[in-house]
Amino acid sequence: MRRATAFVILLALGWAAWDTGADPVRLVRGMPWLVDIVRRMLPPDLRVLPAALAGAATTVEIALLGTAVAAVLALPLAFLSARNVAAPAVFYPARTALNFLCHLSGVATATHWFVEAAGSAVRVLDTRKTLPGLRALEKAAVRAGGGTNHRGSLSDFVLLKDNHLAGVTIGDAVRRSRALWPGRAVEVECDRLEQVEEAIAARATMVLLDNMTPDEVCACVAVVRASQVPELLVEVSGGVTLENVRAYADAGADVVSTSVITQSAPALDLGFDIAAHTGVDRGAGGGE
Repeated sequence: MRRATAFVILLALGWAAWDTGADPVRLVRGMPWLVDIVRRMLPPDLRVLPAALAGAATTVEIALLGTAVAAVLALPLAFLSARNVAAPAVFYPARTALNFLCHLSGVATATHWFVEAAGSAVRVLDTRKTLPGLRALEKAAVRAGGGTNHRGSLSDFVLLKDNHLAGVTIGDAVRRSRALWPGRAVEVECDRLEQVEEAIAARATMVLLDNMTPDEVCACVAVVRASQVPELLVEVSGGVTLENVRAYADAGADVVSTSVITQSAPALDLGFDIAAHTGVDRGAGGGE
């Protein structure tokens, strides 16, 4: 794990230097403390680095990659006020750090808009439609905006979509899923009422009502609540906008999921300015 983490940090540093056009030598000189940390984490024999790369390919460490990149870019900004970093080490990654902040702040803001529009009776979920490498960060931004995370990966729970159901019944698919992954939730994507009834009969954990109108959702919710499994969760997805999310909430859905909050979130306009230091102590007892 330690070797894999060192590799991730090195990869992040290299990517940051390439993306910002920075001189790698000057960048390293500006952050000797970070170089020392990486050096201590690396194994004495560098021939084991390929194994470290394989270790970094685990699910958890890939999720940490985006966080490591953001941390490496943000650290020079945090240390500038303490004068622990040479100025070039701040100027080089500033644009890239701002790109992260603008995008993630936009995700959090868009999520907040949806949460406010939906009301308190329904939860707003994200999807797996995220930018490559940034899923962990974008999902954190969704939480910051008041939203709730859907699956982070295919292994979190089973979602049977239309392609999975080609040539097989919903009942058979649910039974097969429970046999292969006991204890996992099983959700069934439905685009018509008859499929909802099949999912209820198969004792699925959740149903996802895909691209239905609010009136169709209302009819499906009524069937679920009157069934033998009224606690079955109802998710609405597809075609959800700021204008109609409240209508879906009023139709009785438990959760509403949308990719708009990550895939189409407008960036927040942020800037980075450095104020000239006058050398005047403005603390207690200083100045007039």
